Amino acid sequence: MKQRTTGNIPQKGLTRSLDRRGTRSNMSPPVAQKQRAPEDPSVCDSCGSIYTAKTWRRNRPLPAKLINAAAWTICPACKQAKSGEYFGRVLVRGAKASANLDAIRSRIANVERRAEFTQPERRIVSSKWDGATLEVLTTSQKLAHRIARELQKAFGGRARYTWSDQDGALTAIWQGETRLPRT
Repeated sequence: MKQRTTGNIPQKGLTRSLDRRGTRSNMSPPVAQKQRAPEDPSVCDSCGSIYTAKTWRRNRPLPAKLINAAAWTICPACKQAKSGEYFGRVLVRGAKASANLDAIRSRIANVERRAEFTQPERRIVSSKWDGATLEVLTTSQKLAHRIARELQKAFGGRARYTWSDQDGALTAIWQGETRLPRT
């Protein structure tokens, strides 16, 4: 049985914790490091979201002393929606999808509204129905994943998820099937 040494000889855990090779000094995620951060505070011209303390928030009052100091800009979500750029794609298919299209669209709008309340950068870019498939494009992978999951919870069916190797976009396919009752 080995005994731990104390004194001047460092233990392995302490030695390893002091080794900082290969770590970022800025702990923000790599996605956030791609774009230059706007001035703090900033207000979006399009949607009114406020950027402060490294996050975009909606429906939060800006302190009176910062109103004149705030920079006016366009938030990343508005830029994505305007350019049609998306990172999440939801495909809604099946007989249950066409039978419950209004309820499905309502559910998708509710999921977007709930996500947008705390994170205004998560939005729906577009929604198209071609007669057999409803295609919903979102600004984030997480919102697409959440929409497919909520459709699965509300209407049954099955959700499948596929991530792209090139840009990391998510394609979520929800297949709503109607099953005949057993006799």
